[in-house]
Amino acid sequence: MNRVSLLWLLCLPLAAHADVEAGQRKAAVCVACHGADGNSTDPAFPVLAQQNARYVYLELKDFREGRRKDALMSAMAAPLSKEDMLDLGEYFAAQKAKPIAFKSDGAKVVAGRKKADEVLCSMCHLGEFSGQNEIPRVAGQHYRYIVKQLQDFRARTRTNDAGSMTSVTKALSDADIDNLANYIANLT
Repeated sequence: MNRVSLLWLLCLPLAAHADVEAGQRKAAVCVACHGADGNSTDPAFPVLAQQNARYVYLELKDFREGRRKDALMSAMAAPLSKEDMLDLGEYFAAQKAKPIAFKSDGAKVVAGRKKADEVLCSMCHLGEFSGQNEIPRVAGQHYRYIVKQLQDFRARTRTNDAGSMTSVTKALSDADIDNLANYIANLT
């Protein structure tokens, strides 16, 4: 056995093991805002179903540690352990996102797709905006939630992304944000 294999084997017991069933139990309190199985029906709260597990974990950690601020979510995340956050991430990632109730404007969808191509959204969020690792799945997210997050990044009131979204959003107009939100909310 080579040195790398031996080191890998030694690290295995230290690796976190997330539990979807434990995550489901722990998510019972999340239902009030994020809906049954993470499918929020309130446009103020994000859909967590089918979200990347790593992203959910990191956002909960950021809320807990104050890098992302929201009175409700910061309080909810404060008592969570690393295991809790990993379990919740795996649970929500395992759920199937359902289409949201939103009637998009066709012209704004086209303009939003064009803007998304122009600012290279799919470079990080991938095709169909499915996300990857710590980059969120934004496809089919609520219009109102998308608008708020883009505005918060642009205003620098949300900065827990190492500056990537701040850089992208600084040149977006309100119309660009409206168009992008119409486009992204329209995706499934």
